[in-house]
Amino acid sequence: MTMRRMRSTPVPGTRDSYTGIDFNLGFHIRNYELDLTYRVAPNLLMGTATLHMDNYHPLKSLTLDLSNNLRVEKVTAQGTAGTQVQVARFRHSNKKLHITFREEIPVDQEFSLTIRYRGNPRPTRTPWGGIGWEELDNGALVASQPCGAPSWLPSDDTPDEKARFDIKITADNGYMVISNGDLVGRITRGSATTWHYRTREPMATYLATIQVGSYEEVSLGSSKSGVPVLAYIPTGDAKLRERVLQDFRAQAQMVDVYEELFGPYPFANYRVVIVEDDLEIPIEAQGLSTFGSNFATGDGEWERLIAHELSHQWFGNSLGLAQWNDIWLNEGFACYAEWLWFEKSAGVPAAESARRHYAKIAELDQDIVLADPGPKDMFDDRVYKRGALTVHAFRVLLGDDHFFPAIRAYVAEGKHGLVEPRDLWRHLAAACASAGVAESELAAVWNAWLKNPALPAFPEVVTGQA
Repeated sequence: MTMRRMRSTPVPGTRDSYTGIDFNLGFHIRNYELDLTYRVAPNLLMGTATLHMDNYHPLKSLTLDLSNNLRVEKVTAQGTAGTQVQVARFRHSNKKLHITFREEIPVDQEFSLTIRYRGNPRPTRTPWGGIGWEELDNGALVASQPCGAPSWLPSDDTPDEKARFDIKITADNGYMVISNGDLVGRITRGSATTWHYRTREPMATYLATIQVGSYEEVSLGSSKSGVPVLAYIPTGDAKLRERVLQDFRAQAQMVDVYEELFGPYPFANYRVVIVEDDLEIPIEAQGLSTFGSNFATGDGEWERLIAHELSHQWFGNSLGLAQWNDIWLNEGFACYAEWLWFEKSAGVPAAESARRHYAKIAELDQDIVLADPGPKDMFDDRVYKRGALTVHAFRVLLGDDHFFPAIRAYVAEGKHGLVEPRDLWRHLAAACASAGVAESELAAVWNAWLKNPALPAFPEVVTGQA
């Protein structure tokens, strides 16, 4: 049965204005079924991807995103429910796989494409640096935000096209493979082991990950609600292990705090992977986050980033973006979640954190429009911190008794789907009615923080406000 498109706004043109990549139009991918083999030493990836699809336009041809480092060997198609689908030819160039069918596929059909490919995966070159599949000293990781998924699989790599994933990956014995979802099977045959993961919930392609390395699994406890929290630590480094256990010891408590503030944790478990190599930044994927060993110092230096990456499981992973223009919905809430964690765990009011960062932002150029920062500035720290200040301004306007219920309602309604600013507005506006705040006051705060580059006055709590 065909599912409805999850976003509420039409596709804005034919090209993603942030990544500069042409959209793949006319179809939805509902499920990625991947059967991969990875050889670490030569960095060789061999795979078969079966994409289960349906189309909302008649299709004589279609395109998918795939890196030029991977060579397509064969493409076949299979119709369902009596639909005949045959591939006439395919062409792979400029990071696009073009597939032409013998006969046009009528609208609203279900079919699958099976693509066999191999090659040496490399990060995709982007304006933000190399993104995607990355070799480590002894393994590999995938970190794909915003457009790195084609570095390892043929895909419709746009954030508003979520799908379920079924991933089998075979690696040499001695390596552990970690991916999204549940580990549903592990089979060793001779010198190699196949790891089989399956997601329960739909996932954006940029959040799909593969982690290959020599790891041990360590429990970090469970949340009060029973969410298991696990760490994957490089084997053979006792000092690193000790530092990880020290720095990540409060991870389950962080889940408790965020469940209280935002609602139930949206996935079956939460995992952190600490790789041997240093990484520039930590990276979240759906259900897990990846940290370089440089973020495990043993002294709590990076506690805020540990809290930040966890919060993305709500803001960014469960609540997905319809388009990259709205990245403040991910990063503003995740940054504010850092301040909320310290408010709950250390008694440092979020207002104090907000004021400190407001002072820093005030010294910088005021040339970013948060609602649409543009590709050059989408990962600028001002988007993160001004986004968090925007969330704080909403909290100050409504008061805690009305703000937090509105956020929990926003999170619950958007669970495992897509959100846009209009969704947040709707819940904040409803909270205004119960809080006795005029909607025009919300509009003034909204426009000042999101739509104008000038930095508004710091949001002060009115005397007597809850």
